[in-house]
Amino acid sequence: MPDPLGPLFDALESINNELTGLTARMVRLEDALSIRGSAGSGGGPDADARTPGAPVIWHKLEVADRVKLWADFTSWVIRIADEYELTTEQLPHACWWEHGAVVAELTALWTGWESAYASEDDAAAGPYLWHDAFSRGVDRIGRMWLGECTNGYHSGKTRTIYGTDPAYRKKTLDAGPPGVSSSPP
Repeated sequence: MPDPLGPLFDALESINNELTGLTARMVRLEDALSIRGSAGSGGGPDADARTPGAPVIWHKLEVADRVKLWADFTSWVIRIADEYELTTEQLPHACWWEHGAVVAELTALWTGWESAYASEDDAAAGPYLWHDAFSRGVDRIGRMWLGECTNGYHSGKTRTIYGTDPAYRKKTLDAGPPGVSSSPP
């Protein structure tokens, strides 16, 4: 005797496949809009003139540019963390933005992602290479913060902060570059 619910399950599977396809299309469209949006969309020749995939050096940006890019960047990080189901061991959920090395790695992944998906002429080499870099980047992120922040709590830095010690800075400057004697001839 045939299963009376078989046709219903077949119809549900078909609907699920259609929804999955629509979701994938929507994500591609959102990604394309995100890339175009961060490339600039008016307001004068200098407004939002950043090219998708261009390097971002946070401390060198003007405050207004930093705020705008930070919003785009954090939205991307959150979406990627959800999409790739990153665990708190891979990305410190409660405080990733407080770890400079993690922000630097994620920024590199973000700009690489923008570059990989900015052009449809790439024939998928860029997206493939980005996924390879993403895998290696997530591994590095897990080593950068070394699990100091667990169970959703941020643990402050416990090491010496090199840049806050003027005597240390003077000592390193006085030492001179490698291979150059600091003592007079």
